[in-house]
Amino acid sequence: MRTGNDRQALRCYNNIVLVTIIGLGLIGGSIGLALRQGKEPGWEIVGCSRRQETIASALSSGAIERGETNLKNAVKRADFVIIATPVLTVKEIFSKIAPHLSSGCIVTDTASTKVHVMKWAETILPPTLDFIGGHPMAGRETYGIQAAKDDLFQGCTYCLTPSEKASPKSIDTVTGIVKRLGAIPFFIDAQEHDNLVVGISHLPMLLSAALVSLTTKNPSWSKMSKLAASGYHDLSRLASGNPEVNAHICLSNKEAIVNWIDKFSKELEKYRQLVAEGDKRLEQALTEANKARQEWLNNLSA
Repeated sequence: MRTGNDRQALRCYNNIVLVTIIGLGLIGGSIGLALRQGKEPGWEIVGCSRRQETIASALSSGAIERGETNLKNAVKRADFVIIATPVLTVKEIFSKIAPHLSSGCIVTDTASTKVHVMKWAETILPPTLDFIGGHPMAGRETYGIQAAKDDLFQGCTYCLTPSEKASPKSIDTVTGIVKRLGAIPFFIDAQEHDNLVVGISHLPMLLSAALVSLTTKNPSWSKMSKLAASGYHDLSRLASGNPEVNAHICLSNKEAIVNWIDKFSKELEKYRQLVAEGDKRLEQALTEANKARQEWLNNLSA
């Protein structure tokens, strides 16, 4: 539910709080659906997309109340702007909307990497507004507005990286909206964020894609595919993610991703040696991995 503090922090025109979502894919569409669930009177959710058919789908699903293909029109008089596009498009969007943002507007994003986004916000966005970077740790193996769900963020960690000049009131407002989505706010430095998410998000995505590339190019894939069951399905799931979004993630965090790929290659080589040499320590290594994952699962449910 919206709090009194939320209402005070967001400027209102004719008692309307205007929230603009730029990008109506899985994340942007799910944010719209979640914000509109049990929405109090006085909030208008506007969606902006390059494609009119995407806007039509978002309107049909109830994710937005009004749609725009023009960025200027979409952010005009907006109190709160959420940019939910691939990370390398965020810089261009900042440049296009900066002249049209009202003083006091709060801007956030949902990009999976934060260092570049925070620098772009500092140099491009006007000083009369506050920017708080964001990254919901949630997703699905399908993408696009058709995959959006109103409960996508329920119980998920939602990373927040406020700019240095962001006011406490604006930070509280964004925190309140994150909670409104059903997510758990988690404040983290942008650089630390980009270093940590590689190992648990970006690297797994690349490993999944590499596995699919390797197996489907195998001459025996037609027969192999008939044998593929839950194990292959689970490990290959992330390869079904949005290719544009995933490519932007990798290209915006190259050094950290290459570093983690190198570390993984060394770890995989250890397992290769154990297998090749018939080393009895293989079972010990697998047992240790088994226990480590179980401890992680236990901590999640604690």
